[in-house]
Amino acid sequence: MDAATMRAMGAMDEQGRLLTPGCFKTPEQGAATSVLLAGSPLVKGVTGRYFSGDQEAEVVRGGPEVMTGVASWSVDPDATDRLWAYAHAAITA
Repeated sequence: MDAATMRAMGAMDEQGRLLTPGCFKTPEQGAATSVLLAGSPLVKGVTGRYFSGDQEAEVVRGGPEVMTGVASWSVDPDATDRLWAYAHAAITA
């Protein structure tokens, strides 16, 4: 992003110093969940779940106003099966 966009988003001050607004993560914070899932025995055997902020995301009712958690339809096994069948049919056609 250019400096003007960074300033407009609150990620850079007028002197060009990078800021970390509350809604942004540092590179370390951004990598933490991936590192946890890649190397922690705490999640061994866990599959089909969503993680955020180093923990499993709460399943919530989906909608545009919901800003946290994972929508219940995202972990619906029937929806997963339909999507898999659709994707498989598309790539084998």
